[in-house]
Amino acid sequence: MNLYEHTIIARQDTSPSEIKQLTEKYSKIIEKNNGEVVKTENWGLLNLSYLIKKNKKGSYIHFKIKGKGNIINELEKNEVIDKKLLRYLTVKVKDFDLETNYFSKKDEDQKREN
Repeated sequence: MNLYEHTIIARQDTSPSEIKQLTEKYSKIIEKNNGEVVKTENWGLLNLSYLIKKNKKGSYIHFKIKGKGNIINELEKNEVIDKKLLRYLTVKVKDFDLETNYFSKKDEDQKREN
């Protein structure tokens, strides 16, 4: 079993309910191909470094996936044709960092206090 971190960026005008639908859609694709979603993180609406398809911001969704390589092929095949998505990225990792949540608001509040 391989470990992957997979991030998708949805358009800035995507509603929270559509974000939830996207998360469920891609989770089902992973499970259908004998994979396992270890963790899903919704990083929220973040600024992009440059304009992508006339968007300045994007809604980030991050998956931690356990499975075989065919899962990634199937995910990317579906993501290419999805009009709600701007970009996607998959990285193969050796270990998951399940403790650290890099985009939580609690971390930002603690940094401001210090």
